[in-house]
Amino acid sequence: MTESTTDRRKRLADLCHSISSAGSKNDLIDAIEDALAVSAPVGDPATLETLGKRYRGQADDAAGIHDRVDKVARKGLPDVWLGETSVRASEVVSAASRDAQRMSEAFQVGGNALLRLADSIKDAQSKDSGGRAKLRQARGMLGDKDGFFDDWWEDDDEESTRLRARSLASTGVTELHDAAVTADDAARAAARELNKWAAEARAGQMHTDEISAADKLVLAGTAGPDGPAKWNEILSANDLQRADRRMDQLNAADEAAMERMLAQASTPQERAYLMKALAAGHSVKEIEQFQGKIHGKSPEWLREHLTPVVTAEDSMDDEGLAQDGSNNNKDDVAFHGQKWEQGGDGSQGTCVASSTVNARAMVDPVYALELTGGPSGQEDDPDAFRRRLIDEQHRLHKEGDGGDNWTGMGPEGQERIADSTLGSATGDDYQRHDLGSADDRRDVLTDVEKAVADGHPVPVDVQGDRGAHAMMIIGQEGNMLQVYNPWGTTTWVSEDDFINGNMGKAADSGLNDAYSVYLPQ
Repeated sequence: MTESTTDRRKRLADLCHSISSAGSKNDLIDAIEDALAVSAPVGDPATLETLGKRYRGQADDAAGIHDRVDKVARKGLPDVWLGETSVRASEVVSAASRDAQRMSEAFQVGGNALLRLADSIKDAQSKDSGGRAKLRQARGMLGDKDGFFDDWWEDDDEESTRLRARSLASTGVTELHDAAVTADDAARAAARELNKWAAEARAGQMHTDEISAADKLVLAGTAGPDGPAKWNEILSANDLQRADRRMDQLNAADEAAMERMLAQASTPQERAYLMKALAAGHSVKEIEQFQGKIHGKSPEWLREHLTPVVTAEDSMDDEGLAQDGSNNNKDDVAFHGQKWEQGGDGSQGTCVASSTVNARAMVDPVYALELTGGPSGQEDDPDAFRRRLIDEQHRLHKEGDGGDNWTGMGPEGQERIADSTLGSATGDDYQRHDLGSADDRRDVLTDVEKAVADGHPVPVDVQGDRGAHAMMIIGQEGNMLQVYNPWGTTTWVSEDDFINGNMGKAADSGLNDAYSVYLPQ
């Protein structure tokens, strides 16, 4: 059985130490043979290179489509159609333009990722081959293993041979380890990029015949009014898939009611939130009540009440670290000035419940409106929002058997409320993964990134000198992870920060090590 790239990397790191410290001929022979038994990096660079070039060629074709469609969106339609028809048609063609642009970007990025992977595998296989040759040469220098009594005594010539063989073997196993690191890093980077762009094939997530192809395009590309559209789409890939399945499961009356609500929606954002409510598991009757509260509202009002987190254009800028070790560049998560914060002001230890409340509000607009807008859905009172927020944090803290005085929650309770509160809206069953080392964090990273790219928030627990704290990974872009801290902020940390114990950038330097994540199954 072939090891994973992470297992190979870890095994060879251990063998580097075993070979360099081998104190006897037999120990050195065993370590060399163990190193040679580790599988070489796999993959066909030529095939990957061919695919990468083919994808990049498709990017040019998609870019040409985008330019032609964009010209129609900007000029052709307004010249031909007037009034409401023009507005609706412009939405569709603009969505088609955006989709073509993303298709071009996906082919370009995917092609580049495959070409980089091909180069890295070729380099890794070359390093590995050279390292194995040195290990075999070192093994040949040592001859047969010593017998029991022979191993008691080593003359000067035998010692000299062993030390020369050990030096050569150390060089060889280091080359194997370097090759394994190259292959592992390249495989994870390619998986990250390809998973991300697979999730960005948004309109393709919906297959239902109950929604037109034009509406699928518009829904998939609809974003809130604040921040770059590519980071602030209302519907995630998971939302689109779940809404698609639920539309096909509706009876005739509910299907007609849903179609009527979508037709009556006054903005693309209103339509997108109706579909997001369906994806979150609400009944058509509940969605009708929800539309009654949001119908005719501006995109700005909808964003304020229904989407807690907005990703700003400059949110990924590196502005250095504050004195407490956290990023200077943090964005507040707030409703009319009141942060989505544990205890309302950060004073209570309800971090698990509080991060779960915010994550549920991100995936369920009906739930978000209950907190921001109250029973009527129309409130704009930050003090009333604060009271409802704290009450909901306390409810979940009790559901998870949190400690007295609103402090602490065990892993069983955390998994339980992830399932009941997030899973009920996303369709997920969350499972805890303990992270005892950098290798563990590296091994789980691809799954974390795929989950958040698809729209599944991932709870993460961190620890350090200040104790333990729960946060939520909510986004991924390139080699960066977006983290919501229930102190009422979001920020970005790098993959290396997650792997190597620098998660304090999202909290403070006393909370650096990620020791568990909860992944949707």
